[in-house]
Amino acid sequence: MSTALLFGLCGIVLFVLGLYFALTTTEMLRRILAINIMGNGVFMLLIAAAYQHDVSGLPNTDPVPHALVLTGIVVAVSATALALKLVCRAHELAAEQREEGDG
Repeated sequence: MSTALLFGLCGIVLFVLGLYFALTTTEMLRRILAINIMGNGVFMLLIAAAYQHDVSGLPNTDPVPHALVLTGIVVAVSATALALKLVCRAHELAAEQREEGDG
């Protein structure tokens, strides 16, 4: 089994697991984590696609997918931070509405 195939299969497994949990869970934090797992699967697929062989049979990698993965990691971290802040704010607003309804 080659390295590219291993990375590709792991990426597909991560994406499918993340998709399953994103669709089946109702808690927002778990959905955010599932979407992050899906993103990591896509990153692994991009790395697997970058792996190529030269004419001489030596491994060669394309730097463009690697740069895309690094950029995607930065975007994923920022999007996760924003999503977590929105979930925290939604919980705060729900708690305020419950207090107003009780009082």
